[in-house]
Amino acid sequence: MREPDFWWRAPGLAARLASPLGTVYGRIAAARLRRPGHTLPVPVVCVGNLTLGGAGKTPTAIAIARLLQGAGLRPVFLTRGYKGRLAGPLTVAPGAAAADVGDEPLLLARTAPTILARNRVAGAQAALAAGARVIVMDDGLQNPSLAKPLALVVLDGRRGIGNGLVFPAGPLRLGLEAQLDIAHALLVIGPPSDLALPVIDAARRRGLPVFSGRVLPDTAAVAALRGKRLLAYAGIADPEKFFATLANAGLAPVRTAHFPDHHAFTETEAARLITDAAADGLTLVTTEKDFLRLQGDPALAALAAASATLPVGLVIDDTAGLRAVLAARTGLRI
Repeated sequence: MREPDFWWRAPGLAARLASPLGTVYGRIAAARLRRPGHTLPVPVVCVGNLTLGGAGKTPTAIAIARLLQGAGLRPVFLTRGYKGRLAGPLTVAPGAAAADVGDEPLLLARTAPTILARNRVAGAQAALAAGARVIVMDDGLQNPSLAKPLALVVLDGRRGIGNGLVFPAGPLRLGLEAQLDIAHALLVIGPPSDLALPVIDAARRRGLPVFSGRVLPDTAAVAALRGKRLLAYAGIADPEKFFATLANAGLAPVRTAHFPDHHAFTETEAARLITDAAADGLTLVTTEKDFLRLQGDPALAALAAASATLPVGLVIDDTAGLRAVLAARTGLRI
């Protein structure tokens, strides 16, 4: 699905027409949150977001796992494997096909053991069997099946909550207040715009800790791309964020190509990207997520071979403060 542009600007006719559906959707989703969750013998840290689409959950989950590992703990990721064919529970092998498990689980599996499961309770049991001392959920804030001692909400500072309306009228998964009711802390990634400030203000009124962070590109990858003329392509929730990351690193692309979030590239699209790049003497560059979706498909092997990637990582500005919240909410020594 490609996000409608009207989600990210002041409500207009399209948003108003969709608002009744959003009201119904939001009420149903909010009612689900009142169900009691299954309590586990180990703490669950849930990294979620308020809106549909990307806010930086996966880099945040990875950063949290590394903090836990630094404290000598064994985190295990729990993910539903969005856009993957398999339902699980299963342990994600680093070399698995993205078509089977999705792209995000493959990124997570590079850092810590990763369990894919559509059924969160069954997945949690598999994580316990895998020796989890703490479970880190990538997404699942709005899923009530597990009790979450720490629910960390991630907010894209630039896009915020868009027009502030509930899907399909806007990007919110359900009403802002209902979601903040189940949150314990807020992490804002990137400088906050006017679209993010209402969330930050609402979180502070509730006494929630508010942290800030930045997504930074890998320095070695930047050095390898410097001086090259680039054709950048991305099939993520916000391709402009990727293109801006390139530009901010001094790697402004000559051309860009947008695709829907979690896009499954076709052989025709792959051939067109290769041809367009060759015609203008450009180097293809994409995100790690997009590159992982090219793996294991012979029809896309040529595009994978021709494409560079720009890995990114999350830097949290107040690591000590976040560590203190983790310890207080989970009871772990961090």
